[in-house]
Amino acid sequence: FFSFKGQSIVVGRTIIRVDRTNKTKIMTRSLGLVSTALLAASAMAWTTSPTPLTSRTRFIANNNNVMQRTNVQLQMAIDYNDPVVAEEFALVQTMEYDDVVEELMEKGIPPSPSLSDMDIKLMLVEVRLRFSGKLKDSKSKKERPAKFSSKFEEAMWTKPAFEELYSALKKQDDHNAMNCAAEYVNDPELATTRYGKTYTKLIRDVEAALTAPPPVKTPTIAFTGFPSNMGEMGLRATLEALGPIADLECVESEDFPVLSGKVTFEDIETAKAAVAQYDGMDMGMGTKLELTSV
Repeated sequence: FFSFKGQSIVVGRTIIRVDRTNKTKIMTRSLGLVSTALLAASAMAWTTSPTPLTSRTRFIANNNNVMQRTNVQLQMAIDYNDPVVAEEFALVQTMEYDDVVEELMEKGIPPSPSLSDMDIKLMLVEVRLRFSGKLKDSKSKKERPAKFSSKFEEAMWTKPAFEELYSALKKQDDHNAMNCAAEYVNDPELATTRYGKTYTKLIRDVEAALTAPPPVKTPTIAFTGFPSNMGEMGLRATLEALGPIADLECVESEDFPVLSGKVTFEDIETAKAAVAQYDGMDMGMGTKLELTSV
């Protein structure tokens, strides 16, 4: 992997020339192509892996001119499981290194010499998507799906405590724990068989998060799932049994014969009581009641 060539040290595709007069090191990049096999392997790692982090190897010369190997964590700025991103990546993947750098330079974004070929190509993917407006802002509010694809997806939308727990595991980059939590929501029996001995505490935390009532921060509650045949008057009577109501608005859903809307109680304690009593209740309409603080 290392070779010596005169006053230079060759490491893979990187040449480090050592000036013995002023003790400085100048790094230059050769212009060879990445082999097809390595490129394909790297592409596969980025397009299929669910992990938000990847690592690459860098070689750093210490004060004694000895090459040291270190792993550097790279944070992915975009989701390479997104079909739009994957399509753009497939186009950039076949480009030569010089062409990728040239396009980045044309857009006023000079790549750092310390980046690998794959890092620079991923940079171009993101630049292209942002310039074209195809890349969605990660900070923009996500739209709730009309129908959930799994119990896990439903929990992420309807169980704030679970969403908070899962997000914490994601920040820790603990993929085994993430898999355990997700699988337990979808199939508790199977997940217990797989992870019960190792993740006993996590499973208890997941159970607690799934049954925890949503936090209530204001007297206003958004709701959906009350049978539409109750009508506004019947719904008002039901909710007023918990305490006085300051305001109520509701409409019938276009997808199911249920009522959705908002109710504002005169105090936050009544709002908490409403959430504790009705959130998650099965009203026999094919869906469960959902009450969340607004």
